[in-house]
Amino acid sequence: MYDFTYHRAGSLDAAKAAFQAADDGAYMAGGMTLLPTLKQRLARPSDVIDLAGVGDLTGVARDGDALVIKAMTTHAAVAASDVVTGAIPALAALAGRIGDPHVRNRGTIAGAIANADPAADHPAAVLGLNASVVTDRREIGSDDFFTGLFETALEVGELITAVRFPIPDAACYMKFANPASRYAIVGVMVARTGSGVRVAVTGAGPNVSRVAAMEQALTDDFSAAALDGIGIDSADLNADIHAGADYRAHLIGVMARRAVAGCG
Repeated sequence: MYDFTYHRAGSLDAAKAAFQAADDGAYMAGGMTLLPTLKQRLARPSDVIDLAGVGDLTGVARDGDALVIKAMTTHAAVAASDVVTGAIPALAALAGRIGDPHVRNRGTIAGAIANADPAADHPAAVLGLNASVVTDRREIGSDDFFTGLFETALEVGELITAVRFPIPDAACYMKFANPASRYAIVGVMVARTGSGVRVAVTGAGPNVSRVAAMEQALTDDFSAAALDGIGIDSADLNADIHAGADYRAHLIGVMARRAVAGCG
């Protein structure tokens, strides 16, 4: 790990000021990605700005037909929240299956989506539930937020302040997890609303994505049987020591059917 200047910001304004004053600053949420990256010397920021002390960035609230989760809310807090469970049970269940207790108690929802790890769980929730990502500058729709492998629409220095989830009629997330890391080899979020169905897949490809054929089939007939005969092209899917591309393509269908059944 290289030397850097550590800042524990007490407010959003203080965090932004420290970042702007740094030669090459990096924000830290839970540190679940940044700290290992620093230890492996894959990053060398001049300053690390810790957001853990910014109280305004923590909390969960129901806002009409939406659920608002502030950026620094941990996975464990999302999983344990009665507000989340009452509004979107699938989101609480998803958060409760992330990693291990250490990761769930340190990792945050904003850190997870800002990193855009291709095997992370929360990106599937954001895209599948058609959430919007609120920053200190704007509000970004889920279809525009994730742009590639570890890439998002966030600009340099832009901070996520909250994630706003429309409350669906029904939703369910199912994943085939790596037994060691609990990352998704394939995870599928299915959400049904009055305007249709969204199906978001994580773990299978270079970034989270939707499956249009499944969405159309489920909008016409919301049943697991409606997915019969829908094939997934494996050409652009991941292949590694954990699973080949063809196996991941098969798992998308399996997890999607289980998610639809879980919405009942």
